[in-house]
Amino acid sequence: MFVLRGVTQHVIKIELVFNAGKWVESKKGLSYFTAHMLEKGTATKTSFEIADFFDRHGASVEISTGLDFVSVSLFSLTKNIINIFPLFLELVKSSVFPEDELALQKDIFNQSLKINNEKTSYVASKLIRQHLFGNSHPYGSAIEEADVNQLRREDLSSFFQDHFSLIHVFVVGSLDDHLLNFIVSQLAVFPDDTKKQNSQHFAITPNESTEYLEKPGSIQSSLRLGKRSINRNHQDYPALVLVNHIFGGYFGSRLMKNIREDKGLTYGIHSSLNNLKNDAFFTIAADVNRINKDFAILEIKNELNRLCDKPASVQEIQNSKNHLLGSLQLEIANPFSVIEKIKTIHLYGLNEDFYNNLFLNILDLDGSTLQRVAIDCLADNIIEVAVG
Repeated sequence: MFVLRGVTQHVIKIELVFNAGKWVESKKGLSYFTAHMLEKGTATKTSFEIADFFDRHGASVEISTGLDFVSVSLFSLTKNIINIFPLFLELVKSSVFPEDELALQKDIFNQSLKINNEKTSYVASKLIRQHLFGNSHPYGSAIEEADVNQLRREDLSSFFQDHFSLIHVFVVGSLDDHLLNFIVSQLAVFPDDTKKQNSQHFAITPNESTEYLEKPGSIQSSLRLGKRSINRNHQDYPALVLVNHIFGGYFGSRLMKNIREDKGLTYGIHSSLNNLKNDAFFTIAADVNRINKDFAILEIKNELNRLCDKPASVQEIQNSKNHLLGSLQLEIANPFSVIEKIKTIHLYGLNEDFYNNLFLNILDLDGSTLQRVAIDCLADNIIEVAVG
């Protein structure tokens, strides 16, 4: 349990993080539906009673599902915590997954899925992960309607019992020792189930072929280029962060200057580093007029080649450093953002001084180092996907 005080407003956020993401599910959709059904009924209250109770106390519950973790957060005024925290814990201790609520959640998901599958950007993002990791890998698979229809209440109950026991707790807000002791005493009822931690591994079966998926009637084409990458624990990670920033990480990046400003092919284009618990990948994303698809991809590759062929100028590096380091400092401007950094360090097994070292290492980087890392990490085997 990590606690960060120092919030002047009388508010508090309590976040429980479970090792219950897609990585540990035996059926597609188990993690998502189990998590989002937590507030749909417990042993003592219906979904309406739960929602009404939190509304009347000015509190809210936020559930977030991911590839590695599930997060369940409570936002509240400090003065109401003692009244509402027991019900919040009831959601993650004794949810009953009512059949009618599950049927409703399935219908909502399937309707949203149909809408999303008409969006070129959604389909392209789904396809690039499938190409990078394979359809059967947790990081590459996607929930489809057939998967949703096969899920049963018993599947959710079993997943709940197996993966919603070992928890990590992050508390930030205005609280005194009395309130902190109350929270600790409430959390103490959870058993220590560290033995349930899942260490399974999955084979990665990338599809390195280019895929251009036509969507009749679509005016735009969504582009996704990517490749698997190094993660935060790698010694070259700070350099790769700056390389990505120069290439496509902010409004003054090379991709924005070329593809948006000079060529006018898109309103926005960016590159990003995506860090996961067991892997990492680099992606480039843009939406362009479909008739400009091939030209845009060619120009993106040209920029990537320039990044590897010639060191960036001292001025470009300095401008990118200033923007990147300023952004890092803004990310720890208040206690709520600081706890997010603490959470990342803890959940992903990083050194306590990770962000301090990241900042200092970026300060010292020069053009030759950045060129070497660009060649090592980005030069070859970029996978292309276009939808539209």
